[in-house]
Amino acid sequence: MQVPILNGIYTDTAGDFRVEYPRNMVPVILNTGISAGYFRPADGIVSLGTGPGIDRGAIEWEGLLYRVMGTKLVSISSTNVVTVIGDVGGTGQVTFDYSFDYLAIASGGNLFLYRPSTGLQQVTDPDLGTVIDVVWVDGYFMTTDGEFLIVTELNDPFSVNPLKYGSSEADPDPVVALLKVRNEVYALNRHTIEVFDNVGGSLFPFQRVEGAQVQRGTIGTHTCCVFQESIAFIGGGRNEAPAVWLIAGSNAEKISSREVDLLLTEFTEAQLSTVLMEARVDNGYRQLYIHLPNQTLVFDAASTTQAGAPVWFTLSTGLVGPAQYRAKNLVWAYNRWNVGNPASTAFGYLTDTLSSHWGELNGWQFSTIIIYNESRGVIFHELELVALTGNTIFGQDPSIWTSYTEDGLTWSQERVCKAGKTGVRGKRLSWLQQGRMRQWRAQKFRGTSDAQLAVARLEARIEPLVV
Repeated sequence: MQVPILNGIYTDTAGDFRVEYPRNMVPVILNTGISAGYFRPADGIVSLGTGPGIDRGAIEWEGLLYRVMGTKLVSISSTNVVTVIGDVGGTGQVTFDYSFDYLAIASGGNLFLYRPSTGLQQVTDPDLGTVIDVVWVDGYFMTTDGEFLIVTELNDPFSVNPLKYGSSEADPDPVVALLKVRNEVYALNRHTIEVFDNVGGSLFPFQRVEGAQVQRGTIGTHTCCVFQESIAFIGGGRNEAPAVWLIAGSNAEKISSREVDLLLTEFTEAQLSTVLMEARVDNGYRQLYIHLPNQTLVFDAASTTQAGAPVWFTLSTGLVGPAQYRAKNLVWAYNRWNVGNPASTAFGYLTDTLSSHWGELNGWQFSTIIIYNESRGVIFHELELVALTGNTIFGQDPSIWTSYTEDGLTWSQERVCKAGKTGVRGKRLSWLQQGRMRQWRAQKFRGTSDAQLAVARLEARIEPLVV
């Protein structure tokens, strides 16, 4: 019999069935003839060098990659040469945007503008106030201090006129982020979202688009991003638990599953407010990355459309269990996905030719749904993973482990199977004499990045016990 593997099931101490998403294995919805979907190894991370500090944000501008590392704004060339441009201070995630002439950086409550001919300069106009976020639109740099929407002057981006303040007043909740979609500015408040369009005039040049207000908002400045020509965000309305939403017209559609909602509630609002959300469109994937402190959740919109159900998986850096994913601030430049390391000064890029992270082995894991035989017992004579083998690191013969549970909480002793050496394309990954179950069972498989497996199917040869 074939056992579905794209999502697993486990239980918790509250007596609830929970969904276990694959870790460092990417679900692909494709009828291969073997199955309707398969796992491919998640991208590995290759180091390119180090910078003056831990990565805090990045952007590509005029053909060059820029990052804030520590407190320094740096440029990184296609040959990985790091050039320190200046100091922007602050801690935590920064915001980048650019105009025709300037690169803007919001860092530590301040606004900095950079262009190669004049260098890095801070906007020191006292009317600017504290800068929480920045976006460029129609010749203006628009910032927010949490209460007002503030624009710089058209002919002088270092100057601010206090008579040109705007506000998001549909709800008294604070403004926490600004984003631009189709040349309209979205002011994302904690419990609401308002849309502004440029109508000109001598005072604040933007006007609220009536009827476009969304009755939900985002938790933090970076818990939102442009995704699928709309805006995805973590948050909710008044008196709502946090969830992941996607704006559709003047409404917000929930894209998080119940399991994702439960994972979000493991953190306080203060912790969630520091989470980074970013989008990646690549090779047919439309993915939304949510960088939690202990792992990264990934939503794949393209696979969700194909599957007819939400497709999520997780990314971690470590051999066993959830851990911080050590790649963030993804930027497409130099024909590769460039990333920073949230735990060190290293920078690098993503690759599908290996699955290790920063030169170290990484672990992967997936599990099955519950195997159930109407409360009758079953003997498991054999389990076999149908996979693409032979792509291991040369000279290695890595192992794959499997274990099972009959209550969703405790697991059996692991059994091992060799994944096969380089070039052994016909290796069969099978486990014999896998015991019996009394009522139901779920199976778990794990391995390391040196195996580099694509897994298409799990076959179980079973024999029902006679009642």
